[in-house]
Amino acid sequence: MSGRNTVNDDTLGRTRRSLHGIAELVLAGPQHRASGRIRLRVTPGGFGGVTTDLRVEGTDLVGPAGRVPLAGTYREVATAAGVDVGAPQDVYSDTTGIDPDEPIDLDPAAVALVTGWFALGDAALRAFAADVGGDAEPVLWPEHFDLAIAVDEVNYGASAGDAGEPRPYAYVGPWTPREGEFWNAPFGALRPAEDFPDVDTLTAFFAEGRRSAAQP
Repeated sequence: MSGRNTVNDDTLGRTRRSLHGIAELVLAGPQHRASGRIRLRVTPGGFGGVTTDLRVEGTDLVGPAGRVPLAGTYREVATAAGVDVGAPQDVYSDTTGIDPDEPIDLDPAAVALVTGWFALGDAALRAFAADVGGDAEPVLWPEHFDLAIAVDEVNYGASAGDAGEPRPYAYVGPWTPREGEFWNAPFGALRPAEDFPDVDTLTAFFAEGRRSAAQP
């Protein structure tokens, strides 16, 4: 994860909020209005739609209209990309609350940190799913801005951070609460991204979570 130790929490928080806004207002919303789907996915250098060719790559939006810098307001970026700005309607209530006319605020190092973490998470989730004999496809959910799969009623994921945990983290969240040393968060287990230097260590965390969730 490029820049993981050089981006402060405030800068990361502003960038994460803006990336979340782009995911919701510029990618998921227009995609949902066109196809009924809100799911996003990790793409090279960023993330994008699953039924459209529109994606974030670094600090640019890339699509059929070309490459658009992620600068100005969400509405201006969406217009330049040829889509109608706005969150998905009547799908989930926990929206970002970002106004389309609010300016985007991105720090390149923080963007690299978030997108690098999602790339690592995507690779680890795919490796974990293959190891357990599953074919779950990692989904970047626009409402929470985290990447996840579900296997046997347990969520496994990589979050860019949130109000409760400001920096990126990995998690395991059983649908039914578990008790024991492994489980250190109200929803299950959480570990900071800094604990995972590579795909193998993150895959091992997910595997440990699966074993722990299987214990009575």
